[in-house]
Amino acid sequence: MSSHAPTDFIADLKWRGLLHQTTSDLLGGHLLTSGRLAYCGFDPTSDSLTVGNLLPIMMLARWQQAGHRPLVLMGGATGLIGDPSGKSAERQVISAEKVRHHIARQRPIFARVLDFTGSNAASVVDNAEWLMKIGYIEMLRDVGKFFSVNQMVARDSVATRLTEREQGISYTEFSYMILQAYDFLHLYQTAGCTVQIGGADQWGNICSGIDLIRRISSGDAYGITNQLVTKSDGTKIGKSESGAIYLNADRTSPYRFHQFWMNAADDDALKFLKWFTFLSHEKIESISLTHKSDPAARLAQKTVADELTTMVHGETETQRAGLCAKALFGGDIRTLDEQSAIDVAADLPGPRLTRDALVESGKLVVDLLVESGLASSKREAREFLETGAVQVNGERVTLESRVAADSLLHGSFAFIRRGKRNWAVAEFAK
Repeated sequence: MSSHAPTDFIADLKWRGLLHQTTSDLLGGHLLTSGRLAYCGFDPTSDSLTVGNLLPIMMLARWQQAGHRPLVLMGGATGLIGDPSGKSAERQVISAEKVRHHIARQRPIFARVLDFTGSNAASVVDNAEWLMKIGYIEMLRDVGKFFSVNQMVARDSVATRLTEREQGISYTEFSYMILQAYDFLHLYQTAGCTVQIGGADQWGNICSGIDLIRRISSGDAYGITNQLVTKSDGTKIGKSESGAIYLNADRTSPYRFHQFWMNAADDDALKFLKWFTFLSHEKIESISLTHKSDPAARLAQKTVADELTTMVHGETETQRAGLCAKALFGGDIRTLDEQSAIDVAADLPGPRLTRDALVESGKLVVDLLVESGLASSKREAREFLETGAVQVNGERVTLESRVAADSLLHGSFAFIRRGKRNWAVAEFAK
């Protein structure tokens, strides 16, 4: 991550529309001393984080830019339990081995956003290091006695589950807040960590940790929550029609990652500029004004897509994603190298076929149009072909045209274009 001048962390969050709550009015004074340590926890329930997890990572990065130290807490122990916050049903239990695998896969992501060098270097810890060493009786006696069941059942994450008779909540997930509170206490006692950062749904868990620190160590600690970010239509960010958008390239290609941001609605793109980029306030205001004067140019979407793809995947992949989009929307599909063709094909609808489907004379394009969804019937497909509205791999085709093995791009792909912007791909397994 590139260096930035120190910022006022709270003021910056307010300007970006990210600040939800702070636990004390004294926090501002606490942050006047540089080098404060704040942590945010990450749940190893998958082998890759998603763009929904990108915001808390960037919250830690903004904390670092403000002259403080960020701490990433991996839930090697709590991941075996599962946080009930925001969940309508019991989480599926995963093995300790799988949790360790997920952590190993997630860890490199943080180095792409946070700076692990210098006086305010970021660090990563795993709560399995301390939670797995605590006995059940010890936890009940020394920690559990400070928790009121009355208050625990009143928490939103528990209360909503208690009213759902069919789902309910297990004692395992009910106990999760005790473990998270203990994490904050442990980091306070061993590392001097005084702040926890999390989403708005973590407010109760954060307050439990602050209360535990006050009761056991007579210390002062603070919490900061960010707004739970949603798109303008109210849906969670990080989902697309074809599934979650991951931060690991082997789960979501850099091209598809770039396209996710490029496809954002105008209102969302303007918010994403503030939420997901490290551009200055002045630069964001300038881009926003330019975008509003000419929305069709999609400057906000392009800026967000380029900034985030570069941050997560590197400059080379950003350039490659741009070339993929240019080839697709410019129509010169044959300029794609094989890996780019694979990435673009993964993002398009269309049939996945075997070589047997080609037969000796090839497969009729009229059939592929229907199979790919670019035509609702053979009659409609014929009309498109008769008017010259269809191309396959950049070549205009006719009613009699067939796709043969020697015409496939990289020996596998028939990219079908109907009109200017309607694309599909027929992929023939080698």
